[in-house]
Amino acid sequence: MATSSQSCGVCDVRHINKPSIVWCTKCDEGLCTECQKHHGVSKASRRHEVIPIVEYQKLPTDVRKITHKCIVESHTECRDIVNLDDVIDNAKTSYALSEIEETLVEVAENLQKVRQHLQDNRSNLKEKRMEIEKEIKNTRIKINNHLDKLQENLMKHLYEVEEKENSKICQLVSEKYFEH
Repeated sequence: MATSSQSCGVCDVRHINKPSIVWCTKCDEGLCTECQKHHGVSKASRRHEVIPIVEYQKLPTDVRKITHKCIVESHTECRDIVNLDDVIDNAKTSYALSEIEETLVEVAENLQKVRQHLQDNRSNLKEKRMEIEKEIKNTRIKINNHLDKLQENLMKHLYEVEEKENSKICQLVSEKYFEH
């Protein structure tokens, strides 16, 4: 291992101490955010595969101590040694699967929340409809009561007018002018 997996190998050479966030399997060193950007666009290293430093640190200590060059040149004939590229690919795949699983769990939770909100909206909609329906019926009752009262007052006034006019007519008939 060229540098400590905790600090950026490129920055260490420049006597700068920055934490690494990824591990380059070809360069066999950790890279900080800034160095990772340059590493990804440099012609010499743009095709190198990197894995998150957290995943690299999960690898067994013995595997991390083996340099990439050692595996390629010295152990090509060994049958019991797993190629580091395969180990790293598996680590990268497991990390990707883990991320996909987390994303799916979040999506499932969000779908459940959306479903609950839709059910709540349906319930609220029904409650509001019932409230408005009740308000309409109450308003109708008030209007009917008011119209009944108006009708009653008009009828009372009509009877009073009729009685008054009848009384006048009776008085006129009873007077001498209409007697023979």
